[in-house]
Amino acid sequence: MSDGKPVVAQTAPMAVDLQEGETVWWCGCGRSRMQPFCDGSHEGTGLEPVEWTAKKSKTYYLCCCKQTAKPPICDGSHNAL
Repeated sequence: MSDGKPVVAQTAPMAVDLQEGETVWWCGCGRSRMQPFCDGSHEGTGLEPVEWTAKKSKTYYLCCCKQTAKPPICDGSHNAL
């Protein structure tokens, strides 16, 4: 059961090295044990993961507080928690 709001997995982003064209499923519920990626823990919460593809090879900072306005990229929302 869920109130439709994601759980804060941690209050800092996670640095993830991705290759151009690599697709990931970002956890949008905060319940995954494989943060920042989905492990299916969202089942029954009404929340869904976000499919995202890296535009170039580099280190991306993926949101783990689940409050970002630009999923899956951290936008600094954790600073207001």
